[in-house]
Amino acid sequence: MEKIYTPEMAAEVLLVSTLTLRKWLRSGQLPGFKLGRQWRIRESDLKNFLDQTSNGVKKTG
Repeated sequence: MEKIYTPEMAAEVLLVSTLTLRKWLRSGQLPGFKLGRQWRIRESDLKNFLDQTSNGVKKTG
């Protein structure tokens, strides 16, 4: 079974604030889903996001 992260856990992995991570979730930059009112992030989505980032900041172009 795939690991599921809370925004707080994912923010620690990505070295960003929880506020920034939630902004990425709301904008769709980071795929996630809501479980009730709480955001959750799949491990595979987090790994894919990390592959597209450098030092926690999304690459452009």
